[in-house]
Amino acid sequence: MNVLVVEDNIEIGDAVSAHMVGEGHTVDWCRNLKVASRRLVSANYDLVLLDLRLPDGNGLSLLRDIRAANNTVRVIIMTAQDQYSDRLAGIRGGADDFLVKPFDLRELSARMKLIRH
Repeated sequence: MNVLVVEDNIEIGDAVSAHMVGEGHTVDWCRNLKVASRRLVSANYDLVLLDLRLPDGNGLSLLRDIRAANNTVRVIIMTAQDQYSDRLAGIRGGADDFLVKPFDLRELSARMKLIRH
C-alpha cells in the first residue's frame, strides 16, 4: 500500500512512518498542507494518514480538497482533538476513520485492514 503521512510532530510522524514501512508499505511523510497537496497531485496513494492541526492550517481543508477533486483515496484522521464535533466534522468531510492520539500502532494497522475491504 502506498501511504501519505501528513503529520507535523516529528516523533509521531517518524513512529507511524517506521511502523508502516515495517509492515511492507511505501510511505511518503510530509509536515504541512502545502507539501501534502503537491504530493497528492503528483502521486497516487492508497491511504492518507492525516493530522488536523498543522503549521499551515487545518487538515480538514485538505480533506475537503481531496473529496472535491473526486479523489477516493482512503483517509484516516489522526489527531489529539477528541471532541465529538471534531470526529463528526472529519467523518462528514469524507474521512474513512478517525484515531485519537495517542493510539497504539497496532490499532492503526487494524483500522487500515478494515478500510481496505
